[in-house]
Amino acid sequence: MRSIGELARASGLTVSALRFYDRSGVLVPALVDPVTGYRWYADDQVLPARLVAGLRRVGMPLAEIAAAVRHRAEPDMVGRLLDAHLRRLEDGLTDARRELSRVRALIDHEEHPMITHLVLSRADLAAAIDAVRFAVGTDPELPVLSGVLFDVATDGVRLVATDRHRMAVARVPGAVDGPTRRLLAPAALVDAVRELLGGTGDGGAVPGGTGDGVRELSGGDGGADAHLRLDGDGLTVTVAGREVGGAALPDEFPDYQRLLGKRVPAYRITVDVPALRAQVAGRPPARVLRHEGVDVPVTVLGLDDAGGLRVLDDAALADAAPDAVRLGVNGRYLLDALDAGDRGQLLLELDGPIAPLAVRRPDDADAYSILMPVRL
Repeated sequence: MRSIGELARASGLTVSALRFYDRSGVLVPALVDPVTGYRWYADDQVLPARLVAGLRRVGMPLAEIAAAVRHRAEPDMVGRLLDAHLRRLEDGLTDARRELSRVRALIDHEEHPMITHLVLSRADLAAAIDAVRFAVGTDPELPVLSGVLFDVATDGVRLVATDRHRMAVARVPGAVDGPTRRLLAPAALVDAVRELLGGTGDGGAVPGGTGDGVRELSGGDGGADAHLRLDGDGLTVTVAGREVGGAALPDEFPDYQRLLGKRVPAYRITVDVPALRAQVAGRPPARVLRHEGVDVPVTVLGLDDAGGLRVLDDAALADAAPDAVRLGVNGRYLLDALDAGDRGQLLLELDGPIAPLAVRRPDDADAYSILMPVRL
């Protein structure tokens, strides 16, 4: 048997860290002296302690460290945990570089105003707006959520919208000339841009008629592309000689990358959108909850015997085993997400009753929405 100090020296963990991992149930001593309270560890606990020390040094979350220790005899399982954490670290480094680039641009802003030009597919931009517009917030007390974030990278732009209860993300690749930056476009401007873009499938001319804020230009661009100009004051979009523009919202959009997180879902299920939509819309909700004076219809999702997705009614929910997979979401929000997906099939990612539901397109990893769960 080894004392806590001896295990600390053998593993590279501090004594206080070993006490913490004992309290957390990650690395429990083989013996605790009932009189003195001293912790004693067996020789075969040195390797798990070294595993914990290594994972701690690279910042792996506590729950995943615990899983790695529990499954250390299963290399494939531990390998998946390590791969997922490595992806998180790589994504975090990419985000840090992007933020530092923005900080440098902000420092230079007064002397060198930021102007960024983008050339995007008109159809792709229209589809991206359609994919996120439903998630824009309407709460007057949260004006920062009343628009769509245009998050410009070196190879295109990501559109993000959230109302706290759901979030939608879509990406449009394209040519970028100028610094990376973020701009929060109000919903009215986004709607005007969407009207300017017109239909998404034929690549033809924008429909006739001039909406509010649309300016006719002489000459103009080819109809297949949308030209965006982002500056310190707002956004201007030009398509086929017609233009809309407006001021940006002054608020700082939430850090949506942190809100998204990086996770490996327990279940990834391909669903037929028309069939699922018919199930959700065609039957009474399993629950109706009162929230802020409004009745919220709760749709409960579960798994059938074949591992497919099914919508649980009140009777099926009552008969479900205590450990059965079930997840409650706002039924109206789920229908919005299915409609915005605009595909015959979508991927739904489930983790459990308190984890968000992710709705993804099978052919586009950059377009997805997230619905917060409703506690049943």
